[in-house]
Amino acid sequence: MSNFIVLIPARLSSSRLPNKALADIHGKPMVVRVAERAQLSNADRIVVATDHADIQAACQAHGIEAVLTATEHESGTTRLAEAARILNLADQDCVINVQGDEPLIEPELINAVAMQLVQSKAPMATAAHKLTDYADFTDANCVKVVLNNQNYALYFSRAPIPWPRELMRSGAEVMPTDISVYRHIGIYGYRVQFLHQYTELTPSPLEQIESLEQLRVLWHGFSIAVQITSHAPAAGVDTAADLERVRASWTN
Repeated sequence: MSNFIVLIPARLSSSRLPNKALADIHGKPMVVRVAERAQLSNADRIVVATDHADIQAACQAHGIEAVLTATEHESGTTRLAEAARILNLADQDCVINVQGDEPLIEPELINAVAMQLVQSKAPMATAAHKLTDYADFTDANCVKVVLNNQNYALYFSRAPIPWPRELMRSGAEVMPTDISVYRHIGIYGYRVQFLHQYTELTPSPLEQIESLEQLRVLWHGFSIAVQITSHAPAAGVDTAADLERVRASWTN
């Protein structure tokens, strides 16, 4: 397995769950739980990139490396680009972006995305799993991705894609059987050189209308390799109810 680094972006502010990164999960802040899950992967290094000294201090108190980045960033991607500069990472290094609100992240998924990035020619990688539920297929909160025959992303959308014309015409609320439909999973891998390039890319109309930042990458002609997983990962934490769900299911 080639070397890679996990960077975890973590902001203190959160509109739906205040101070989410520091929310307690059985005695430890959530961001620390995320980092501990990432430590079970094959990553050589785990670093939290945060905008607040309280998060940095909480990480350091539990032996987790953390760097302080600017308070204002348009996305986690630009925050990671700043962290890569602070850490003086080499252009050829591979970074996996693990979200700071994913305390149930599977280490095997982190490894798989890293391997996909290393083995592909793409500057960026992500993951997806097969969709089987029609309600998810038509749900705008469920982001879909269409792939080419080499498992590179053609497009991401909140709309049902690909559009099964004959099925939709018939009114049958069933999934197509002649092609796989994939749901995007929000984990990303980057080559560090591309992380820096990303900060120079202008936003795209597609990104703005869909509210999906990965469309900026495709708009500017870069490729995204997609790792297909066998199942959906556990959901992250966005609300107080999500936090209680994670606490109730915690086994470590």
